[in-house]
Order: sequence, then C-alpha cells, then structure tokens
Amino acid sequence: MSAHRGSIFRILPLCALLLGALGAWAQSNAGTVRGTVTDLSGAVVPGASVRLANPVSGLSRTETTDASGQFQFANVPFNPYQLTITAKGFSALRKDFEIRSVMGAELKLVLQVQGASSTVTVEASAGDMIENDPTFHTDVDRDAFIKVPLESQSSSLSSLVTVSTPGVSADSNGLFHGLGDHASNSFSVDGQSITDQQSKVFSNQIPSNAIQSIEVISGAPPAEYGDKTSLVIVATTRSGQGVTKPTGSLTSSYGSFGSATVGVDLSYGGKNWGNFFEADGLNSGRFLDPPEFTVMHDKGNEENFFDRIDQTLSAADSVHLDLNYSRSWFQTPNSYDSLNVQNVVSGGTSASPVFASVGNADQRSQIGTFNIAPTFTHVVNPHTVVNVAAFFRKDQYHYYPSSNPLADLGPSNLQTASIYQDRSLANTGIHGDVTYSRGIQTIKAGVSYQQTFLRESDSLGVVSSVYNAPCVDENGNSVAGYDSTSSCADAGLSENPNYLSVLAPYDFTRGGSYYNAVGHADIKELSTYIEDQIKAGNWNFNLGLRGDVYNGLTDANQTEPRVGIAYNIKRSKTVLRVSYARTFETPFNENLVLSSEGCNNAVLAPLLSCTPGVSTVEQPGFRNEFHAGLQQAIGRHLVFNGEYIWKYTHNSFDFSVLGNTPITFPIDWHNSKIPGYALNVEVPEFHHFSAYAVMSSVAARFFPPQVAGAGATVGQSGQPFRIDHDEKFNQSTHVQYQIGKRGPWAGWNWRYDSGLVAGAMPFATDSTTPVDLSGLTADQQFESGITCGGVKATRTVGFTSCAPSQYTSSLVSIPAPGTENDDKNPPRIAARHLFDLSVGQQNIFRTERVKMDLDLTAVNITNQYALYNFLSTFSGTHYVTPRALTAKVTFNF
Repeated sequence: MSAHRGSIFRILPLCALLLGALGAWAQSNAGTVRGTVTDLSGAVVPGASVRLANPVSGLSRTETTDASGQFQFANVPFNPYQLTITAKGFSALRKDFEIRSVMGAELKLVLQVQGASSTVTVEASAGDMIENDPTFHTDVDRDAFIKVPLESQSSSLSSLVTVSTPGVSADSNGLFHGLGDHASNSFSVDGQSITDQQSKVFSNQIPSNAIQSIEVISGAPPAEYGDKTSLVIVATTRSGQGVTKPTGSLTSSYGSFGSATVGVDLSYGGKNWGNFFEADGLNSGRFLDPPEFTVMHDKGNEENFFDRIDQTLSAADSVHLDLNYSRSWFQTPNSYDSLNVQNVVSGGTSASPVFASVGNADQRSQIGTFNIAPTFTHVVNPHTVVNVAAFFRKDQYHYYPSSNPLADLGPSNLQTASIYQDRSLANTGIHGDVTYSRGIQTIKAGVSYQQTFLRESDSLGVVSSVYNAPCVDENGNSVAGYDSTSSCADAGLSENPNYLSVLAPYDFTRGGSYYNAVGHADIKELSTYIEDQIKAGNWNFNLGLRGDVYNGLTDANQTEPRVGIAYNIKRSKTVLRVSYARTFETPFNENLVLSSEGCNNAVLAPLLSCTPGVSTVEQPGFRNEFHAGLQQAIGRHLVFNGEYIWKYTHNSFDFSVLGNTPITFPIDWHNSKIPGYALNVEVPEFHHFSAYAVMSSVAARFFPPQVAGAGATVGQSGQPFRIDHDEKFNQSTHVQYQIGKRGPWAGWNWRYDSGLVAGAMPFATDSTTPVDLSGLTADQQFESGITCGGVKATRTVGFTSCAPSQYTSSLVSIPAPGTENDDKNPPRIAARHLFDLSVGQQNIFRTERVKMDLDLTAVNITNQYALYNFLSTFSGTHYVTPRALTAKVTFNF
C-alpha cells in the first residue's frame, strides 16, 4: 500500500498540470442563451417577447428584447428547448435548439412581417418533445415541482426524486434506492459531485428551495460521472444573474405534528453579476419516520443557509461560488418497548440483581454540514470552454446516548449496547474540464482529485444483563448477575461457553463503563475521463472512457468504457437507444473505518454483531450494466419513455443498522444481479393541465458470502437472497391543473408500492409446524400486524407461536406455509396506495408589488396505516407518514 501511495503522489503534479490546461469529473450543469431579434432588412426589433420553454421538464421563462434587439437567459440547464418570439406587426417565430455545454447558445432570429406568413415559423426538428439521447433520464424544472406535494419537509429533494423518477424504491427517513442498488446515488450540484449519503440520518441536503432544476440520470452513466451512479441527480441551483431588481419570497407554514417552517430567498443582479440567497428553518414533532404509527420522542429541527454568487469578469471569464451551511438536531424515535425500560439498578454481579425502571430511551443526533465550491470558467474561443473548480464539504455527526445508558436497551436485545459517536467526513478536492463543440462533435475531457478525511470516535458499552452473562441455566439460557464463570457452579448453574471475559469491564449492568474506539482514514481518489458526443443525421453516439484510482483502507483502480447509441426515427417521432457502462464501485464512507477494522477487535466484534469469519477491509468493486430503451411521442401531448436494465456487480454494497439507532455500517457482499425495467409517461402542459406517471419493476438479488463489514443477519444460508429494498413494482402518478392563467391550482399524487422485502418476518416452514414468534416482543408483533386465530397482537400481549393455518398479518405479506424462499418468494411489506394533494392560489389579492400565495397540502389523505419496512437489516421498523396537513403562506416581491 505504501508503494501505491507513493505512486499516487508522483501522479499529483501531472494532475495539477492537466488541471491548468483543462481541468473534472463533473462540470457546471447550465449555460446561457443569448440572441438578437431582427426583421428581414436586418433592423433590430426592440420590445419583442421571447419565451424559453421545455414542455417536458416544465421550464418556462420570458424576457423582452432591449433597445438593441438583444435578450439573455442565464443559468439554463442542459436540455432541448423551444424559443418563441412574438412582436407587434410580425408573425410569431419558434425555434427548437439544445444546450449541451456551458457555452450555451448564441441565436440570431429573423421575424417576418405579419401577413407574409399566416402560421408560426418553425425551425429545427418537429419532434420537440423527444430527445435523441442514449442516456435514460428525467428532467424536472422548478416551475413544475413547486406544485408537487412532497412527503418529507426535511428531505424534500429526496422526496422529489422519489415521486418523479422511475426505478426508485421509497424507504424511511428520506432514503431512496435507485434501480435495485442500496442508496448508490450521487448528486452533482452545479458541477460538484457529492457521492456520500444524503438521507437525513447521515447528512443535511441542499434545500430544495435553492434548486432551479434537476436531471436524474437512471440509464448507463456517461463517462464524466463516477463512484455512486445507480442514480445521478444533476442539480442546477438558482441564480440572481440578470434579475435587475430585487426579487424574492418569504414563506411560512404550519401543519400536523406541530411542524412549522419559515424561509426567505432573494435574487438580485445585473447582466454581468448576480446573487441568490436562501435561508429556511424547520421544527417538527415527527422529524424521522418512527417504529410506531403513534409518534413518540420524535422532535427535530433543521436550519439551512445557501448563497450563490455569479460574476462575469470579461467576455471570456466568469466565476461562480456556492456556499451552504445546514444544521439538524433530532431524536431517535421510541417504540413502546423503549418506554419505562426495565434494567439492572443494583446487584448486577450478585446472584439476585435488582431490576427496575431506568426511564425512557433518549437517544439523539446532531449533524452540521458545511460546503464551499468556487468555479472559474474561461471561454477560449467560440468552440472551447474550460472550467476549473475546487470544493470543501464537511459533515460533523454527533450521536448521544440516553443520560442513563441502561435505558438504551432495545427490545428482544435488538440493541445490546449503548453508543456515543462523534465522527466527521470532510471531502475536499479540485476538478476541471474542457469542452470542445464544433460541427457534429462535442468532446469533453476532465480530471479530478479528491481526498476524504474520515475521523471516527465511538464509545460502546453492554447494557443487556444476559448478553454476555457468565452463567446459563439447565436449558442453556443466559442468567442475569454474577461476575465470572467461577461463580456458576456454586449457584447450580453452568458456565456460559460463549462468555467473553474481554467484555466484562464494559458491561454497564455489572458496573462497567464505555469502551472507547478511535479510527481515521484518508481516502484519495484520482479520476480522469474523456467522452465524445457525435450527432450524425439521425444517429447520436456517446463514446467515453473513464479511469479511477482509489487509495484508502485498501487500494484499487479501474478502467471503465462507456458507450451509448441512439437513433431517431423522425417520421414516427421514435428514439431507439442502447448503452453500456463499466463502473467502479467504492465503499460507503460513513462509519467505514469502524466497519472495516472493528471486526478484528476482540471487544468491538461482538458489540458490532460481526458475522463469524468476516473481518476484512471493505473492497471496491466493479459493475457491468446494460440498458436498452425506447422513447415515443404519441400525438402532440404524450411522451412514453421506457428502459430495460441489467446490472451485474462484483462486491455489492449494503448497510447494516446498529441496534435501535440510525447508525449504520457499510457491508460488502460477493456479488449482485439486478434486472428490471423503468417506464415514464409524460403529458406536458396542455391548457393548464399536465401529468406524468413513473413506474418500475427492479429485482435486487444478492449473493453470499458477506465479504466485509460489521453486522448483517441475512445470507447465512449461502443461497442468493433479495435485499431488503427489493420491490416487485412501484409507480407514482402526478396530475396538475390550474384554472386559467391566474386561477386556483391543484396537484395530486398517487403512489403505489408492492412492498419491500421484510426478511425478519417469521413464516411457516410447512403446514404443520407452528410458527415460532418467541423472538418478537408483543409490541413488535403489533407493529407487524400479526394475527393468530383471528386475535390481533397488542402492544402488551403477543404470541409465542401460532399454527400455520391461523397465522396472518395485516401489514406484511407472508408466503404460504412451505413456500418461503429468500430469493424467489420472501416475506414482503403489504402493498399500499398513498395519496397526496396540494391546492393553492397565487396572488390572492391581485396586487402588483407584493403578491401573496396560499397553499394547502395533505400527505396520505386517506390516512393509510402501512409500513416502510419491518426490522430491516438497514433501517429497522418504520411506518409511513400518517395523514399530515400543512398550510403555507408565501409573500412574493
């Protein structure tokens, strides 16, 4: 490893030279549209109305030409667009064009005198609702998503991706799983790649109010994207450039569970500069998704600050700076088993320890996230542009145990240890790219170097009196009390063959204290890529090659070819596409050191529930993925987009949860196979009506053995199994309508989920053997909706066993007796339908200066009683949000 590290540092000077010449891994995601409007004689046309629109993403902006006939749209995301120009005395003109690089577009538009043509002049292609792009993706602009009801206020960007993107399985706490992979998602925010976890129990997301548009890449990723690429969310933030008078909004909302928000944003700038600032705060009594439908110990708050600064230095040079700070604090939700916890209060090493209430569990988290990302852009000539950028991003995570650690004892020994954690993840680097566009080719080349500093400090101690008991009774059951195996015989007991004396000093039930573990790692990654987009007639080729070098707790490298081909059958408005990508899969950084090294530690291994024989470092893997798709415009107002996916991964990553906490460990399986399909149907805006439906069926078949990582309780049979985010089918439908241009509007969501795998749910092995329910507490049986002989489990009264013919569940779909198979027929969460509704009125009082909007949102309007998952290896037990009502007032100025 030391020799390899030396080679890394020898490469760095070369990287610096490359950056000076070109510069990345990801680039800025938007360009500028400039143009001049003239008549047939060449005279400029001032005062013309210019409307820029994308009928699929929902973007719509309007400008007016100045005295010189010029107009400008800044910060326009990469996409195809329609430009419509109208002026008094002239026929309307429409032009279709694309933006695929930061160079944007420079347009010269000529209007004909009215009467010379009775119809709108159309230039470019007729199929303006389809994209001749080999990469399957979804575009959503701010103009469309501000009216989409979102479930999670604290993870609104994740909620938006979940409800608008095919192939996404929804999970608790703002987590989503893209195309069968466990949270293998990355965000590219104004060109800065963020591949670390963005669920609200890991980090703080950029606020959705700072986002102008997103493009979610679900297909084979182009060569410029690496690391976590099952879903690549390319986000463009809002800009103040070109906003010549201060423009902004002030919002406030209040709703169910005492959830209250307040926010302000302000845009201001000129032709050559701009600033956008956003600040918001949230306080909620249901911050995380709890393990009970009833909310207990679930308060949380979040504060966000975002600022984007743009400055054009000259005709060739410009700079752009993103600044972001977010802080969140939240409680770990309690179950009824976490209330009035009974544990040892005295005599822990005696023959008769005293048990009494030690209070309620009171575990909490705090996360602070800071980000700074400057970018410099230089236009070399009309065909070539260079970006050079740097970034620094840090997550500081604190996890606090209950004031009395003994109260952290989880149900059925689900959590046997109390834990305090203080960890940080700091990611810093430089990246740059050069883009050359001329004729039929657009060539991009880039290089990136980043370094991630992991610092982990953990304190763990045993809080279960029977977890590491020295003595067992005649049936082999652990017995509370006693301090050594030498005391067992005198009490008529036997020595516990699994007793670990090394844990004795850290057993709180026997007077012990915390064991402290400190770890750190510096993860270095060097990435280069080159890709070429070639448009030849109806053909579109994306050819790319990427190289990644990874040097962390272990080291690896990978060369990754990427290729995509699309063919546009213009007559039928059809696009056919195929693509292939080789990708480099790196371990998750969160708790990477503890998960990789803890299983070699005699104290930590049992506390982390390490799988026997698994004590190796997390290894990077690689994937081969194939995609084949079809996009079809049907008439003028419907677009169908479908994709078949097949992915094969060596070293597939997952997470394992630590007890009843949001702390998780990355784990590594031998391989996975993921086939499936994703579909998207769009109805662009038509007479103030728009709609879309996204749906998918993606398998997530994982194959043992577990290669590395702490925890995990599945895959012990050695046979393939479905990971706990596998889902047979899901779909989201959104319908939006506004009465006229200024009337009330309504947005409606319908989400159907066939159910994630619930691997911990007991099942009948045959038609005669009773189902063993002794491993679940009464409350856990109640949480999973278990019924035996027509009698439902309650929070306090459950069952030890149940006859197969009498065993059912209202919340989990359990295989028929003798038919359960971890791969082909596992237990699953019961299918559910969730409905959300938003209604609103813009500019209620029809004022000109300050305009007031009123929105009302209802999430889960039918109050569906349903689970996300039950005792999931990753996320534990969590319920979907009960009916939640929110009223929001916005003042626009």
